[in-house]
Amino acid sequence: MRRIREVLRLKHECGLPNARIAAALGIAKGSVANYLAAATVAGLTHREAQALDDAALNARLHPPRYVYAQFAVPDFGAIHRELRRKGVTLLLLWEEYRTAAQGVPYSRSRFCELYSEFRQLLRRSMRQIHVAGEKLFVDYAGPTVPLIDPVSGEITRAHIFVAVWGASNYTYAEATAAESKADWIAAHVNALTFFGGAPALLVPDNPRALIRDPDRYEPIANRTYEALAEHYGCAILPARPRKPQDKAKVEAAVLLVERWILARLRHWRFHSLVELNTAIRQLLGELNDRPFQKLEGSRRSWFDLLDRPALRPLPGTAFEYADFKRARVSRLDYHVEFAHHYYSVPHALVGQEVELRITRTAVEVLFRHQRVASHARSHRRGGYTTVAEHMPAAHRAHREWTPARLLHWAGTIGVATGHLVAHLLESKPHPEQGYRACLGLLALARKYGDARLEAGCVRALALGAKTRKSVASILAAGLDRQPTTATLFDDTVLPAHANVRGPEYYH
Repeated sequence: MRRIREVLRLKHECGLPNARIAAALGIAKGSVANYLAAATVAGLTHREAQALDDAALNARLHPPRYVYAQFAVPDFGAIHRELRRKGVTLLLLWEEYRTAAQGVPYSRSRFCELYSEFRQLLRRSMRQIHVAGEKLFVDYAGPTVPLIDPVSGEITRAHIFVAVWGASNYTYAEATAAESKADWIAAHVNALTFFGGAPALLVPDNPRALIRDPDRYEPIANRTYEALAEHYGCAILPARPRKPQDKAKVEAAVLLVERWILARLRHWRFHSLVELNTAIRQLLGELNDRPFQKLEGSRRSWFDLLDRPALRPLPGTAFEYADFKRARVSRLDYHVEFAHHYYSVPHALVGQEVELRITRTAVEVLFRHQRVASHARSHRRGGYTTVAEHMPAAHRAHREWTPARLLHWAGTIGVATGHLVAHLLESKPHPEQGYRACLGLLALARKYGDARLEAGCVRALALGAKTRKSVASILAAGLDRQPTTATLFDDTVLPAHANVRGPEYYH
């Protein structure tokens, strides 16, 4: 269901054709068409789909007794010929098709998509044309820049991230400590902030840090990169492996950054990423302001004219880096484990597979695209973070018991009962281990009454049998009704005997 939501988002919000949606998500174009047709029949928009859980979304898309619409097939040969006439537009031809259609007409967007696919079949080769605001190409440069620790003199290498727009060639560059997933994501966020908007498509190479499966035909991005694309309302379209022509723009931009920025900094000595990025930002401004050799204007002027008006607005908050992990809710204690710490999940989800979203400060639990739990991240190994609302009713009731509450309840019954409860709590390594025995002892009052329970506890204490089972046996046998003699409390009345030792024997 997440894939269906993504198809609707890329179609309705990004306005991408079916072929690009299929390439971005790694599915067949026919599947994209089927998803969109089902959503059209159901009258379902992307925003409505995001608000529904998986079950409700499936019910909307596949209602009982569903009847597929019979669409009228356009004559794309005639349409292609009519478009050669001056003043004839695809919108006009769609309106004429809709009026004369024998059957259900395609929507305007679907009509245009089908014509685009028909036109692609007519072309054996075509020049790559970059639409304003559509593609942002990203990559890392090959050369690195040394950073010298001012104290130890140790040398590390800074890596140079480059991003460039397809239409205007407007370029961004930044130094990062490495090329890890966190570095890639942070550089993306900084680049989009620098540009002041987001593209329709992000076009990376196939780095392992971003692309989980660099398949030639159906590449799959990792979950963190997908989340970044969702946050900024764009799609991911990795270049084909070993096909540099797919990312020729960024290849050229990397070459420019190496020649016009890194080459000029080759004699400089940098001690931190901040110093290096300050120098890069100054030279980057000069690069973007350099006039084109064969065209009027510069990268900056072209960006302001072409790409900037077409950018998608940035969300109110920057993307927060998060890792994603699959986990299964334990059947024993309704917790999931991450980094040797255990976080609670609603007990109804025991045994289910969930997805963890891990940020620097929080651990969120997602089930079927819905957040079901959120916890502050803990680094205590072997520890538990538990929310009372996630526990079964019986567990919540048990958790509410405390030693003070048990002692108060016992004291309302009698002094002997209070002494016995205190003994049960103190005789265990941890008071919580005695809760069950105490509750079992106090529960005897419901069967025998407070007075008999108190009498039973008096006799048990006198006999030294300080357990719940002893009190239960006394009450069951009716011994609590028999008088308790002094011999049970005072061992001075015992007869003298060689086997009877006094307290002085133990000192």
